[in-house]
Amino acid sequence: MSLFGSSGIRGKVGELITPELVMSIGASVGALNERIVIAKDTRTSGDMMVSALVAGICSVGSDAYLAGVLPTPTLARAAAGYDAGLMVTASHNPAEYNGVKMWNPDGSAFDPEQTSMVERRIIDSDFITRPYDMLGGMHRHEGALEEHREAVASLLSCDCDVVLDCASGPTSLITPGLLGDMGGRVLTLNCQMDGRFPGRMPEPTEENLQDLIALVRSHGGIGLAHDGDGDRAVAVDEKGRYLGGDVLLAMFVDHLRPDKVAVPMDASLVIEDMVGEVVRTRVGDVYISDAMKKHGIPFGGEPSGTFVFAGQGYCPDGVYAAALIASMASEGPLCERVDSLPSYPMEKMKYRYEKARGAIEAALEEEVCSLECEDVVTIDGFRVNLGDAWFLIRFSGTEPIIRLAAEARDEGRLKETVEMAEALLQRCLS
Repeated sequence: MSLFGSSGIRGKVGELITPELVMSIGASVGALNERIVIAKDTRTSGDMMVSALVAGICSVGSDAYLAGVLPTPTLARAAAGYDAGLMVTASHNPAEYNGVKMWNPDGSAFDPEQTSMVERRIIDSDFITRPYDMLGGMHRHEGALEEHREAVASLLSCDCDVVLDCASGPTSLITPGLLGDMGGRVLTLNCQMDGRFPGRMPEPTEENLQDLIALVRSHGGIGLAHDGDGDRAVAVDEKGRYLGGDVLLAMFVDHLRPDKVAVPMDASLVIEDMVGEVVRTRVGDVYISDAMKKHGIPFGGEPSGTFVFAGQGYCPDGVYAAALIASMASEGPLCERVDSLPSYPMEKMKYRYEKARGAIEAALEEEVCSLECEDVVTIDGFRVNLGDAWFLIRFSGTEPIIRLAAEARDEGRLKETVEMAEALLQRCLS
């Protein structure tokens, strides 16, 4: 079983995530990179994790530069002056989780080949502790927050009321001040740093943002929210409606007017209707960034609320996304933008399975190949294009769950598509 997913490694502290494993990650990355900058989010296990990474890095003769508590996109920007960056975070997972994300100097996550190299060294213990006079050192990196804040504030302005929820994460150190620098009037919620996430769970779902929605409705203006490490951003419009990743993805496309866009397999058909060229990728921001670099694409994003702006680097930047949403709201109400966008009905479901995954995949391939459809894309599960509708069946990478997503241009066609996909899937699971 692979240790690393598309966004590094994460798990429960004391179970998958142990000091010994984290020290091995540091040693493995350090064996491949001489100068590494490290930051953490607000989780209570962060100091332990950073200390273990530093021990591993220094043991193989490389140098660790500590940047303190930072959002993930801020750390990714800071990595530009180093050989690599390591972010200690479990992103949107609960407080008992932690993990490590690995970044290149251009702000992109380690690609699958780089990740495999790190993992092989960990499994094979392919790193050697240096003699006492050849060990690496621990240093400080200063100014990352200020540089990120100033870079964004120099590009965008804001003249609106914003209710901001930072989930008690590290964006508390940058987004409130940034929006103020831009001219916004900011009311904060859950902007005290606390790695136990007392105000809400760190994933910015509609369910978790009920306090933000209520405050926007009573206070006025718009709402913005981050996840636990700041690589995501979602919004609430002036009517108090939650704007998730699919809506914001379409809104950014409408505002930026890129000639090409990179989106994952589960993104809406709306994007095809708005952009001349759409490159579909596997689900995961690392694949979005990789496609953007390969094809010269200026913007990409996911329904999860991660958005990549090539001009800002290749890390999903929830801080920049939040600032851009605030800037857009200053030009005209977000609610009017939302109402002007095309929108199609979509359903998402998940199913737990007990049958062997290989047997299910083989059955799915046989079933899908027998369908009458325009095409089937298999780079990440099975995405069946029916012209005026589509459905995607893909396996979770972390638990025995199959995810089904479907979309159509009207409710009747969506119902037919979901019934077709569910019947097909049930035959494969039985």
